[in-house]
Parts: sequence; structure tokens; C-alpha cells
Amino acid sequence: MTVAIAPSEESAVLRAALDPEVSRDARDFGAYARTGGWGFALKVARSVRPGGQSADETPKVSAKEFAELAGCSPERVMRYYKAWDKAADDGLVPHFEGLAPGQDVELPDADVWHTYYVSRSSATSERGTAISAAAEAEGIRPTKALEVAENPTALRAAILADPSTAQAARHALLDRLKEDPALQAELARDIARTDELKKAVATESRAADRIGYVRQIAEKGQIRTPAGQTLDAPAELRSEAERHLSLLDELEEGEDTGEWASDAYDTMKNMVVETVQADPELRVQERRTKFYSSLQKATKVFEELTFDDADDIYEDDMVQRLEELQQAIGSCIQALRSAAPQR
Repeated sequence: MTVAIAPSEESAVLRAALDPEVSRDARDFGAYARTGGWGFALKVARSVRPGGQSADETPKVSAKEFAELAGCSPERVMRYYKAWDKAADDGLVPHFEGLAPGQDVELPDADVWHTYYVSRSSATSERGTAISAAAEAEGIRPTKALEVAENPTALRAAILADPSTAQAARHALLDRLKEDPALQAELARDIARTDELKKAVATESRAADRIGYVRQIAEKGQIRTPAGQTLDAPAELRSEAERHLSLLDELEEGEDTGEWASDAYDTMKNMVVETVQADPELRVQERRTKFYSSLQKATKVFEELTFDDADDIYEDDMVQRLEELQQAIGSCIQALRSAAPQR
């Protein structure tokens, strides 16, 4: 006949059959799972005497003596000591003076442990403090960030091998660049010295300029003609710019925008030219603007010329070209005078 065993009885039978050492390990593991490092910190807090307290006043020992008994370094003991001290200041645990060797107290949850415990001495440095603060702002344990910071070779290997790590590093670097002028200059020099990067930057700059041209039309409703006039964009042209801009904005991060930007830019440029050509008055104004622009450029060039050293730079070809230019200017003046309205 089979006898059914209730769950609680079954657990009791199982415990009785287990090796005592196994049971002890399971209990210790359960305690650690619930409290994390707090259980070990308690052992330090109730056995290591606070600073300023002499050996005659308490049965507790120094951190150095406790470390020797534990077979570890005094620095490791002090990290647990400092974690407990911070928690005591926050009211989570009793202060050292209120604890006696062997005394048990209610401990905080394991999840809170890493808020107070720092496993690396580098965290106490100015650099470590900054890294820890940044880690907390990102919602991760400071120990993780400190571990990465102490292993730059490992970080490099992860970036080289894993695209997602490289992407995270890129985002972090861009955020850092906003507030680090020295890093900006260093990165700019690196790019300037690397042909592949220079070409990539030029390509992306060209695409960004073209997207900016389309965005100007879509968002501000203005077009710039080939001659440099700034005009209000016709409704049809602005609508087309908005359509292209929405397509560009929908592109996935990391997707090549070059081809899309070129298509949008070329479409807008052609529509602007068609807009100018379709309006006789606008077409004349465009020619006038272009003429003035060319005239101003030519005037500026000649104003910058000096002839103090004419004896040194003289060549017959120079004089010939100037004479030809003079004739062309004369013809231009004559044509404009002939077209002037009679008064």
C-alpha cells in the first residue's frame, strides 16, 4: 500500500536525508540571496572596532587583525566596513557602537547592497567618483562601470568584436564630445589625418546640407534661387518638400541617407528652377540678381589688386588680357546703355 506524504512532511523527510554540510550550504546561500553582502558586512561591523576605540574598551579587533583571521586583505575588510558605515548614517542599520560580537540584527534587502558597497579602491579616487556617479545616473551598478574603466583593453576588444557595443560606445562618445573641447579637437585631428574618415565626413556633410535645403523649404516655406534670391515657396513646392522630409525622417538610425538626400535635393532644385522659369517677372529678376552678383565679385577682385610692384610682375600676356577685358566691359556698357529707357 502506498502512503501519501503531505508537502510539509515531504520537505521534512528530504531535510532529514540530506548531508548536514549540504543543508548548511543551502541555508547560507539562502541568507546571501536575501541579504547579499549585508550578512558579511554585519560580521565586520560587529567584530571590528570603530576608529578611535581602543582594544581595552571592547572585545572587537582591528580591521588588520580581522583580515588576518579571515585570510584576506585589510582593504577588503574596510570596504565592507565603509559600506556598513554609510548605511548606518542613512538609518538602515545600527551604528558600530551598538553592535556586539555575535549579535544578529535585521538586514536590508540584497538589492540595496550595491548602493553602499564599492568593490574597488579606484572608486574612492576623483576619477572613480565621477565614474560611479555617471553609472548611478544611468541606472547601473558603479562596480560594473569601474570594472570596464579598469580594463580598457577589454573594452576595446568588445567594441571591435561587437556592433552593439560599438554603437553604445559611439553614443557615449558623442555625449562626451558636447562638453569636452579637448576631446573634440583630438577627434577632429584624427579625422583630418585619416583619408577614409575625411571622405566619410565630406559625404555626410554634403548630405546634411542637402537635407537642410529641403528642410528650409518644408519648415520655413522659403526657397533660394540659383542666383541667390530668397522667395516664398509656392504651396505645391512646399508640399513636395514636406513629403521628401517625412521620408528622410522615417529612415532607420544608421541607414544611409546619401541617396535619399540627393533625390530630395535634386527634386527641389529642379522645381525651384521651373518656378522661376514659369514667371516672366521672376525670370527677369533672377537674371538681374545673377548679373549684380557677378559684377560684385569682379569688382572685389580688382579692388584687391595692387600695382606697387608692377615692374616685378609685368608680362605682355597680362596687358593683352586686360585690354581684351576692357573691350568686353565696353561692349557690356554699350549694350546696357542702349537698353536704358529713354528719358
